Amino acid sequence: MKLKIATQFILCLLLVFSVFSCGSFIKKEQEKKPLARVGESYLYMSTVAPFLRKGISSNDSAAIISNYVNNWASKQLLLKKAKINLPEEKLAEFDTLVANYKTDLYTRAYKEALVQQGSDSLVTTAQLESFYDREKENFKLKERIVKLRFVELPKQFLNKEEVIKKLKSFKSDDLKFLDSIGVQFKKLNFNDSIWVSASRVIQEIPPLTIENQDKYLKKSQFFELEDALGVYLGKIVEVKEVNDVAPLSFVKPNIKQVLLSRRKLDFVRKLETEIIDEAVKEKEFEVYVENE
Repeated sequence: MKLKIATQFILCLLLVFSVFSCGSFIKKEQEKKPLARVGESYLYMSTVAPFLRKGISSNDSAAIISNYVNNWASKQLLLKKAKINLPEEKLAEFDTLVANYKTDLYTRAYKEALVQQGSDSLVTTAQLESFYDREKENFKLKERIVKLRFVELPKQFLNKEEVIKKLKSFKSDDLKFLDSIGVQFKKLNFNDSIWVSASRVIQEIPPLTIENQDKYLKKSQFFELEDALGVYLGKIVEVKEVNDVAPLSFVKPNIKQVLLSRRKLDFVRKLETEIIDEAVKEKEFEVYVENE
């Protein structure tokens, strides 16, 4: 069949498939018939079928099949030419790369499946704390972090002074009041028990910058800043500076990831050792050492 597939032929082919679709056996027989051939390679309808969406017109189906066949044929013909014209050493190099890539894909997928089944994903608080205590010097901060509460008010907000008073005091009644009018705020954060990086705070409060953070991001500091978008009120509860040891709560997600990665690596190493030992025991694996 020529590289260019006639649309009329494709339409006829689709009609044949639609007629026989009611019988699964006949449909399977039809799918075994090739759409195209390049040398000893054949393209079957079963390969193209997943690309045909339900409900599309015959013309659209014909266009999809025609494009697929032409692209497939182009690749097959180019591959054939490449195998003829490329140097033998280059072909051997590519064959090795393909074989290695295939092996890596299979073994990686298999190992991942075994890891998911057999590797424990639970990290206890004791494990986190133990790792943190051992590695504290590796958790020095590269930027300032803070605990804070803040709100962003619309420019024309009428009760700003009351919000400032409640935000500073922040007793249980103050929090209830602020929560009750929270829908009027453009942004809010009342969870002042978590650590947040200065860069994140600067991102949320545009009038804060790297240049002026020393002025506003200080312990017990209350700030009121304003720009064209709104008014920002904030109370800094606690601060950790650059080169301070990061609190455990701030680095806990990173520690958990490190522990899980190490556990996964140990599991894979153990698995590889057991596979080799079992193969040796079953005489599936032997190493031949030449005598000098």
